[in-house]
Amino acid sequence: MSGVSGGPRTLLRLEGLSVLVASLFLYHMLEGSWTLLLVLFFAPDLSMLGYLAGPRVGAAAYNAVHTYAGPVLLGAAMSFGLLPANWGLCLIWTGHLGFDRAMGYGLKFSSAFRDTHLGRIGPAEKSA
Repeated sequence: MSGVSGGPRTLLRLEGLSVLVASLFLYHMLEGSWTLLLVLFFAPDLSMLGYLAGPRVGAAAYNAVHTYAGPVLLGAAMSFGLLPANWGLCLIWTGHLGFDRAMGYGLKFSSAFRDTHLGRIGPAEKSA
């Protein structure tokens, strides 16, 4: 599998960095607990446990938690009073997604953990 490359990949990573910075700024403006942020920031990565059931299940579990649709739906549910408002959780989740994108970790293909929409992650394989 190949992901996006070149200039578009760079723009997607800068977009992720922008999301991270905006999320942290808004979290600060809400006077969110920095301890809570530190504790929960990498919580979405627990979805990687899905890989224990194989790459197809792992990619589905990872992608379900690592798309911006999740925090948007959570925010919508809070806005409509379906859930208690805790905007800090939305911002922590969104910030994590921005961080991942900025670092080059994209949504996963079912072929392997290293195959993402932002390209293959990890060290380059040596050709013979």
